[in-house]
Amino acid sequence: MFKRTLSLAVIFGTAATAPPAASDDLNCGDRAIVAERLATFYGEEQSGLGLESEQRMVEVWSSEETGTWTILMTLPSGRSCVMASGGNWMKQDAPTKVDLGIPG
Repeated sequence: MFKRTLSLAVIFGTAATAPPAASDDLNCGDRAIVAERLATFYGEEQSGLGLESEQRMVEVWSSEETGTWTILMTLPSGRSCVMASGGNWMKQDAPTKVDLGIPG
């Protein structure tokens, strides 16, 4: 009984000290600062961009050296938000067909 109570106390105590749930502001900031951090901490540079709409630009940042990549959504105000990030980045010089095994 004591072990169960202690275990529960440790689990819920740890959960209580965890950071708050993610919100939109946690992954957003001034574009210049976000870009500088991607370059400094991950060695990433802008590899491409496109307009999602008149009000949103999508940027792809990547590093062949570290294998990391980040997708930013940048607004006209200069605010950028990290939409996705990951590893194992591979640069392709020419488009290739990738079979994802999805019918249709």
